Amino acid sequence: MAKIDRLFQHLIASKGSDLHLAEGQPPKIRVHGAVTPIEGEEILEGETFKQLLAEICDPKAFERYLKIGDLDFAYEMDEDSRFRCNYLQQQNGLGAVFRLIPTEIMSLESLGVPEIVKEFGHMRSGLVLVTGPTGSGKSTTLAALLDYINSNFSRHIITVEEPIEFVHRNKKSILTQREVPIQTPSFADGLRAALREDSDIVLVGEMRDLETISLALTAAETGLLVFGTLHTNNARKTVDRIIDVFPANQQAQVRTMLAASLRGVVAQLLCRRVDKPGRVAVHEIMFATPAVSAIIREGATQKLYDVITGGKGEGMQFMDESIWSKLRDGMISPEEAYMKAIDKTRFKKFLPSDKSHLGDASGENPLSH
Repeated sequence: MAKIDRLFQHLIASKGSDLHLAEGQPPKIRVHGAVTPIEGEEILEGETFKQLLAEICDPKAFERYLKIGDLDFAYEMDEDSRFRCNYLQQQNGLGAVFRLIPTEIMSLESLGVPEIVKEFGHMRSGLVLVTGPTGSGKSTTLAALLDYINSNFSRHIITVEEPIEFVHRNKKSILTQREVPIQTPSFADGLRAALREDSDIVLVGEMRDLETISLALTAAETGLLVFGTLHTNNARKTVDRIIDVFPANQQAQVRTMLAASLRGVVAQLLCRRVDKPGRVAVHEIMFATPAVSAIIREGATQKLYDVITGGKGEGMQFMDESIWSKLRDGMISPEEAYMKAIDKTRFKKFLPSDKSHLGDASGENPLSH
């Protein structure tokens, strides 16, 4: 048993999501969104801390980490406990953050993801983006969607991830999981290879650069169903981000490609609950209707708000509607609703009078830009 396993066991027993270690500080854990030190633990220091990190890591990878300052990998403590590990260097020395990966893949229903999201699993080609800030549950939602496909359809699914989080077993589909940089050097290389590997579906863990996004669009155009993630928190910002990655002289062409290949966007945020411990997901859902495609082609993304609001009958949902329903059902507080909302003014009237200053500095409505 590795020495660090004791801290992992404490994290699991506390029902936490992340373990934070940094030289010069005691170990800390995140439980339901709040980070607190572990009581009774000493400050992490020097060679002892270095050995603690080295013990669960491939020696060559650890040497590389000491040179360049960053490393991502997965660690399996036992068959029920896997961790996404990120080693970093910070001002006081070494540091690490570990995210507990649930080994059981939850269903879309148990995650509270709207039923209509299953429609993306029935598609045969195109680009589907699951978006949200770090730690908003994108990987968990995508794993549930892939499991739905795996249980219901015979497809060849290739995932390119950094690191592999959820391990899928073949059900009706064949799953090939590849980890960056171990089994393939980069997301772009993995995606390029998938075009030659008789795949039906490709999951790109992160679409973070021009080359990966460009290849994802090409793959979607050539008949693959491509699932990707971005760190944006609504449909409009997602479309803008994809186009803005490209040089100005290519953007008109990219708008045309995206208009043709985009099938939809699921944006997700996590809100802290007040009715019981834990967090609840809220979603914005956009399907690529002819109106959406036309808006993307003309570059008038500010019009997407009206299309999503008017597309309720087709299963579309604006983020603030989802937040509103959770507030109305007593699941989240007015403060939480206000902080996560896009149109702050709608929720301001529910704030206690002494909290009405919350977020004013950044409280403009992004839809007005």
